[in-house]
Amino acid sequence: QSQLVESGGGLVQPGGSLRLSCAASGFTLDWHIIAWFRQAPGKEREGVACISMTGGSTYYASSVKGRFTISRDDAKNTGYLQMNGLQPEDTAVYYCAADDRVCGSTWSSDKYPYWGQGTQVTVSA
Repeated sequence: QSQLVESGGGLVQPGGSLRLSCAASGFTLDWHIIAWFRQAPGKEREGVACISMTGGSTYYASSVKGRFTISRDDAKNTGYLQMNGLQPEDTAVYYCAADDRVCGSTWSSDKYPYWGQGTQVTVSA
C-alpha cells in the first residue's frame, strides 16, 4: 500500500521553528515531486512549497518564501519542510503530497495522487 506519513507538527511560539517530515512507504520518491500544502480552519487548502525530482528546483508560496525551506532525502525516502519565523497565520494542518510530474506552474493545484494524513501546526503564545 502506497502512502505518505507526515510528522513533526506541534505547538510553537511565534518566531519559533519546526521541521516537518514526509515519509513514503510502498513506493519510492525518487521519480516524484514532493509538495506541501496547508489548510487552516475555514479556509481552502493552499500550496506551500514544491521540490523537483532532483531537488534542484524549489517553488514557494509568497507567504512563506524566505521563511520555509523544502528539501528531500531520497536515500531515506523522505521529504522535509523546515519552517522558521513561524507566525499565528501559519497555523494549519500541513499535508505532503507526491506526483510523478514536474512542479511547474501548476504545482499549487491539489491534483496529486499521493497524500499524507496531515499534521497539525499551531503557532500561539
